[in-house]
Amino acid sequence: MKTIGFTSQKNQSITILCLGAHSDDIEIGCGGTVLRLLTEYNNVDAHWVVFGASGIRNAEALVSADKFLMMARSKHVVVENFKDGFFPYMGGEIKTFFEKLKQEINPDIIFTHYRHDRHQDHRLISELTWNTFRDHLILEYEIMKYDGDIGNPNFFVHLDCHTCQKKITQIEETFKSQSGHHWFNESAFFALLRLRGIECNAPESYAEGFYCRKIVI
Repeated sequence: MKTIGFTSQKNQSITILCLGAHSDDIEIGCGGTVLRLLTEYNNVDAHWVVFGASGIRNAEALVSADKFLMMARSKHVVVENFKDGFFPYMGGEIKTFFEKLKQEINPDIIFTHYRHDRHQDHRLISELTWNTFRDHLILEYEIMKYDGDIGNPNFFVHLDCHTCQKKITQIEETFKSQSGHHWFNESAFFALLRLRGIECNAPESYAEGFYCRKIVI
């Protein structure tokens, strides 16, 4: 399988924008890829936006972002409190937020939700990402859940076992409020990482899968 890299210059600056509807979405969807980027590249400026978090979920989001972005050259974390489950009915307010964000940063890579995710909040964030950032590399991440809506990703990032374990450990240690969910456990997280690793022949068995609509090489 032909592989590509972001740059051969490890010291070149990279700006990433991570967008998540809820407080653990980014970590579950692309946490391993973020950790790998920050390990391999020296000058990563990270912008991390969580759109819906309140109470303990707000606190968890801030703690988790700090952990995942520990090695970033700079980090800008924003946690909003748009109401969970109601994003489509608050579209105007969220669209205004996106327009403001567009004026502030010009990211090299954007991580956002999968366009066909069956959670309405996730879909809206994905749609507004594409409406707002029209000339950028956008990678749509996936989140497994009861709806059974994961598909066939066409873009893979290889991960080693250490990075996967670090991702999962940080998620489980931080998001205690989610520990009661039947899908929120180490074996489930590893299962998807292993499946995507099989699909892309990952040398160390694990990978995160993304959906990339447009890419220029």
